[in-house]
Amino acid sequence: MTTFALPDLGEGLHAAEVVAWHANPGDHVVADQPLVSVETDKAVVEVPAPHAGRIARLCAKVGDRVQVGAPLVEFEEARPPDVGAVVGDLRPTPPTAPKAMPAARKRAHELGIDLAAVTASGPNETITVGDVDAAAARRPAAEGEPLRGMRHAMAANMARAGAEIVPATVTDDADIDNWAHAEPVTERLIRAVAAGCAAAPALNAWYDSRAMRRTLHPQVDLGVAVETDDGLIVPVVRDVGRRSQVDLRAALDDLKAAARGRTVAPAALKGATITLSNFGMLAGRHGALTVMPPQVAILGAGRAQPEVVAIDGRPAVRRRLPLSLTFDHRVVTGGEAARFLRAVIDDLELPT
Repeated sequence: MTTFALPDLGEGLHAAEVVAWHANPGDHVVADQPLVSVETDKAVVEVPAPHAGRIARLCAKVGDRVQVGAPLVEFEEARPPDVGAVVGDLRPTPPTAPKAMPAARKRAHELGIDLAAVTASGPNETITVGDVDAAAARRPAAEGEPLRGMRHAMAANMARAGAEIVPATVTDDADIDNWAHAEPVTERLIRAVAAGCAAAPALNAWYDSRAMRRTLHPQVDLGVAVETDDGLIVPVVRDVGRRSQVDLRAALDDLKAAARGRTVAPAALKGATITLSNFGMLAGRHGALTVMPPQVAILGAGRAQPEVVAIDGRPAVRRRLPLSLTFDHRVVTGGEAARFLRAVIDDLELPT
């Protein structure tokens, strides 16, 4: 027997949950044929077969959480010639699995419902979303359910950040009353983050706490926090300091659509050097945010609103954008953080 282990799926990802097997014991598969779909905290990823061969045993079942490097599949020792033909069942679920509409399978996975225990009411005994919801409603209210997928990893990552980072937060407001009515807020914030990193490079950095080693990055690879139904995901926009506003808009639209559709490529989730959270699109003004190591800083933008301020000694109503900068005080000084925030504000207050 030869064993195929769950490969490394990206930076910081230590485990994944099996969503669907695309082959069964006894099937012949060819190299790069879809073997299994797994859900990480970032996305649903298809893992291909590493080589041609006959599957002897699946080492995990749907719903199991598998650690990177743990056994995933056992192959028989002999490998038949890879002639390019796919043999075996390529459907996302085994032939013996209950019949269910795709949306029902997704809902069952989200709710932790075993489809085998759901009574089907659809055509040809097909399970519908309503059937899954009905099964979920019959569960005891106090039963609880384990965190899965993104929420499981988010809990683990936040615990790690809370245990490791020494956070400090500074806040201020930017006067954006001169912005055009349809000014693209996120793109302006991205440009301002790049300006902040140019003024205070210490915030565009990684810190290795074990080696006590800091790495300053020459370009800004910005993680942009995106809210989804399953939790928070942070795709990365590369080299934001050298990209046009039009290019940034296109990149943001693509990444947000992929993040919410759980189709974002693992490479697009790796290597952020600093993070932006535009939480003010929902609610809130200032906040103490969480820095995810090895990064050392995160900038948050709150809800903009008109305020009465003094202009040349006289009261005036101006539109103000609240900003919160949380940084790792182990490696970033208060002065560096203040210079970063000052540069961000100066950039945001430039005319449109």
